[in-house]
Amino acid sequence: MKLTPSHRLYVLGAILLVTLTICSRNFSRMGDPSFIIPLAVAGIAYLLAIREFFSTPEFPHRVIVIGLVLAAVWHIEFLRLPPGADDDIHRYLWDGRGQRLGYNPYIVVPNDPALAGLHTPATRTLNNPDLPSPYPPGAELFFRAVTAIHESVFALKVAFVVCDFAIILVLLDILRRSRQGAQWVLAYAWNPLLATEVAGSGHIDIVGVLLLLVSFAALERRWRAVAALAFGLAVAVKLLPIVLLPLYWKRVRMRDAVLAAALVGLLYVPFFNHGRIPIGSLGTYVQSFRFNDPVFATLERVAAPQLVVGLAVLVGFLTAIWLRSTAPEWSSDAFAWPMAASLLCAPVVYPWYLLWLLPFLRSASTLPIIIWTVSIIPTYYVWHLRTLGRPWLVAGWIVLLEYGCVAMTAAIILLRRITRPAVTRCSTD
Repeated sequence: MKLTPSHRLYVLGAILLVTLTICSRNFSRMGDPSFIIPLAVAGIAYLLAIREFFSTPEFPHRVIVIGLVLAAVWHIEFLRLPPGADDDIHRYLWDGRGQRLGYNPYIVVPNDPALAGLHTPATRTLNNPDLPSPYPPGAELFFRAVTAIHESVFALKVAFVVCDFAIILVLLDILRRSRQGAQWVLAYAWNPLLATEVAGSGHIDIVGVLLLLVSFAALERRWRAVAALAFGLAVAVKLLPIVLLPLYWKRVRMRDAVLAAALVGLLYVPFFNHGRIPIGSLGTYVQSFRFNDPVFATLERVAAPQLVVGLAVLVGFLTAIWLRSTAPEWSSDAFAWPMAASLLCAPVVYPWYLLWLLPFLRSASTLPIIIWTVSIIPTYYVWHLRTLGRPWLVAGWIVLLEYGCVAMTAAIILLRRITRPAVTRCSTD
């Protein structure tokens, strides 16, 4: 009996549920084979689901509903667990707590002996305790708001999952208005990185992703003030989307841009230190932090790290400028590719950084990025090696596998685009 596309999607959803459930059971051993192997299988199932989305223009409504229910189940499985080896969320907790006690997170360092009495058992395990916070003010104020409601890691994770579900609602509205198949919401909701990095570890990036998607939706509706303000807030959560500025040129009014800039400036006001804009440990991040960075590592041999970071931003800007003039007006590709190009040249490429790209992956031209969200899974192995006392370094074979898959996909797409016109001309002759 031949399976229908809907039945195949049910099977793939069941595989995702089983494999991600296994991952959740081994989440405390992030990077261990017992975690990474089922996660890789989930990634393959996800890619097969993407294939179904491309080959079938429309699925019954009940398939989408069941698919979203399955995603909610594995989100809840990760949500109820303590964060794994990746402990950024403990820094979030400390920053929120410190602000409420009257301390500036861009100045104080968590391991200052004078602050020892302010720590809780959760905040004592934060990473890089000898550095102040690197996060922009939008993120810091979010930490403060959530911890004011309830000061716990679980409260932060719940807030992140709520943002995740809100993205699904906004995405459904975008798909309905653009008359794209509703199944593309599953291309977002089923990505395994959401389970591990939002419901599992909990990362602030998902807040910025929601704001950026709201901005995209507002642009589409020509709500120019809302688009500008949401974009400004997204940049105030993480700086990555700044490379999308060219996409807003002449699509928002000058007064809207000024209003957004003023809003971002106001977010910095509570953290001013002697009239200076605070950056915390952002300079140290650029100078010293490295992870999964083959392009940056190559360029850093001949240029200063600050210059290479500037080049990464420039690459993103130029990609946005090019797509601004060549892509359709409301193309989601134009939002995905500039950030992806900038990340490719970044000094640090953690798996959760790719969360920024997920809501905008709905076309064949973004297939290399879709592949990247799965081929990055082997980098989790580094967390396992750290527990064994090994260096914090992504092995060469992992880098080759991760970026080789992306490069091969891009090459195949490019080759098909080059040969297709030639085939068409021959057929016409």
